[in-house]
Amino acid sequence: MMRRLGSVQRKMPCVFVTEVKEEPSTKREHQPFKVLATETISHKALDADIYSAIPTEKVDGTCCYVTTYKGQPYLWARLDRKPNKVAEKRFKNFLHSKQNSKEFFWNVEEDFKPVPECWIPAKEIEQLNGNPMPDENGHIPGWVPVEKNNKQYCWHSSVVNYEFEIALVLKHHSDDPGLLEISAVPLSDLLEQTLELIGTNINGNPYGLGSKKHPLHLLIPHGAFQIRNLPTLKHNDLLSWFEGCREGKIEGIVWHCNDGCLIKVHRHHLGLCWPIPDTYMNSKPVIINMNLNKYEYAFDAKSLFNHFSKIDHQKFSRLNDIILSI
Repeated sequence: MMRRLGSVQRKMPCVFVTEVKEEPSTKREHQPFKVLATETISHKALDADIYSAIPTEKVDGTCCYVTTYKGQPYLWARLDRKPNKVAEKRFKNFLHSKQNSKEFFWNVEEDFKPVPECWIPAKEIEQLNGNPMPDENGHIPGWVPVEKNNKQYCWHSSVVNYEFEIALVLKHHSDDPGLLEISAVPLSDLLEQTLELIGTNINGNPYGLGSKKHPLHLLIPHGAFQIRNLPTLKHNDLLSWFEGCREGKIEGIVWHCNDGCLIKVHRHHLGLCWPIPDTYMNSKPVIINMNLNKYEYAFDAKSLFNHFSKIDHQKFSRLNDIILSI
């Protein structure tokens, strides 16, 4: 049995020590600096025994979580609790002053914008007197349940059906690692896991899925795409792998360490571009394995589950070919 990989409940540190370069970011518009990796492996990575960790593809989407709500498994969307204007100004002034040896004091009950009543803080975040504490960016990571008719999370809700308690999941085919598979997975099988939602209306759609007329979104469990032939953990070797290897045409790498710690490197840390034209995810054939007969196809005509049931067991040469058939 493959060991259960870690879930993403907080920001992941970089595998290398990073440094700030005063030149415009290629990752974030209007950011006047870049965060680049040095050649030194970070203490956090070494402490987590990075050399025996499992390397996996970092997928570019939005983070989700499956846990119980109203007595049944639900998909939850990421929602960070952010400081109000007054507190944010105070925090920014602190960061820009030279007082970083002192600690910034947050008043959690007064400094933060309200969140919905059903909001829960992410696991693993620091608590003080029973209150979740913000991370180094001044945010308190957390989750809100994705309700069926919530317009704000309509792309999240397109990949779940709460009546039948299933989710649309993309992963490797169990019998053929060179083949991707889209299937309807029971939400109960995904309980307490985090996943990445990818697709047409998420993060600029780096994988080219769907179209404006026929949006397509899918869930990928974190750690689903393991990397088989990663080079040694050296800056130049990783750079060459990202630039010259077909398997390196990905957003980044997430190492799942034995202690549950997650460590990452992003192409931007190495000064490389993302998104890129031909991603590794789009180089593999994909098969549709919905097997929805037991539900008697009782799906809304416009739902993705209904669309996929019509092309069940079909094979496509790559993910972004599926658009043509929907």
